[in-house]
Amino acid sequence: MTAPLETTFAEVESVEIKDVPGRIVVFLDEDGGMGAVARRVDRLTRGAVRRLSQSPAFVKGKAGGGHVLAFPGGLAAEAALVVKLPRRPTVADARLAGAAIANFNTSVPLTVLAGALPRVAEVALGLGLRAYEFDAYRTREADAPAPNRAVRFLVRDPAAAAEAFAPFAAQISGVFFTRDLVSEPANVLTTSEYAERLLALRDIGVQVEVLEEPELERLGMRTLLAVGQGSVSPSKVVVMQWQGAGDDSQPFALVGKGVVFDTGGISIKPAAGMEEMTMDMGGSAVVAGVMRTLALRQARANVVGIVGLVENMPDGAATRPGDVVTSMKGDTVEIINTDAEGRLVLADVLWYAQERFKPSGMIDLATLTGAIIIALGHEKAGVFANDDGLAQSFLNAAAAEGEGAWRMPLGAGYDKQIKSRIADMANVGGRPAGSITAAQFLRRFVRDATPWVHLDIAGVAYVSKDTELAPKGATGWGVRALDRMIRDRCEG
Repeated sequence: MTAPLETTFAEVESVEIKDVPGRIVVFLDEDGGMGAVARRVDRLTRGAVRRLSQSPAFVKGKAGGGHVLAFPGGLAAEAALVVKLPRRPTVADARLAGAAIANFNTSVPLTVLAGALPRVAEVALGLGLRAYEFDAYRTREADAPAPNRAVRFLVRDPAAAAEAFAPFAAQISGVFFTRDLVSEPANVLTTSEYAERLLALRDIGVQVEVLEEPELERLGMRTLLAVGQGSVSPSKVVVMQWQGAGDDSQPFALVGKGVVFDTGGISIKPAAGMEEMTMDMGGSAVVAGVMRTLALRQARANVVGIVGLVENMPDGAATRPGDVVTSMKGDTVEIINTDAEGRLVLADVLWYAQERFKPSGMIDLATLTGAIIIALGHEKAGVFANDDGLAQSFLNAAAAEGEGAWRMPLGAGYDKQIKSRIADMANVGGRPAGSITAAQFLRRFVRDATPWVHLDIAGVAYVSKDTELAPKGATGWGVRALDRMIRDRCEG
């Protein structure tokens, strides 16, 4: 797994700033005002910090932005980043400042002169999230310096800062786990390899079991098995349990679609862009990242994460358009389009989660439809729900974490589009309202008494441009929002 930055906190008064090597960071408020640490740096540089604060670039710059002083006189550091941050920064301001610091990080030691800066843990979170690079398969040139993988914050109260950062460190680790899983090529992250990586969560206290194809057949998970029957990689369901509540109370359930590669099956996708279908297991990766986060921060909640791992390939054994399969629930499904496979995986796993665990609530995540990208672009995930309270809990958490999400409708009227002539339902309903009919299909496999939210993350799990807190590629969207929702809703 990609290692997060090693983040430490030390007492600022114990360090001689002029002798700090590498790169340093100082903070000024929106008017160029300086705290005690910034004033020390300004004196050492003979007013260079103050002169920069009066420049048009700094005055017009946004909160959280940084401005570089190269080779500042009076300092051993090769460069200083002067970050503009309001006296009372918002959470978003502080995290953006951290992202700016991450972009300033190179191959030399990095020291952040935070002093008594408010929200220093949020700054460290933004830095940690943005300092990600998936380079497992790139050969580094022999003379290229290794990237710096540590940051030291010099603060007034190191113990308090470290305590505030600890749950954020767990989030960063969970997000990195998710990003790594989504970034892996499909010839490496087979269903078997994926299951092994999830089994490794046992090392941090998660209970993990893997259900193999004979057990899935016995359980009647034939819609899930239908997706993977054209692949040499065996289909699996992985059950992860975190029991942190200290009792036997009903767990909250997270369910994830884990299609490790999606060709579209017999309804094969166009060649252009198919290489990105390694990310079609993004929903399951978010579930895995949340489970890792909960375990690392010792969450006081009972949570079960269940993921269906399959590969959708077109060989002689593959499911055909027009085939009819019977779900674990007992409903029959006419498969009109084998590229609408994620809902077939989720249907059985959702039913299994309810049958076995009787959860207090349930959220599923899937890179389910291109239609949600047409509706919401790459800014927000689609949120569908049968329970207003659970939906609002998630939307509140997503807003607090800056992870875009938007409530979408459900309704009986959309059921007409997924009627089948020969089975209980069809797996697609045509182009109109494609993301809604997919959610309406899933709704058939959720009991009325189970509060449920479906998150269509096709537009946010993997993006082609850098975001504020992630480089382009896998984002890890949803790990932080779900962790926050579980903390707010499930922990006493």
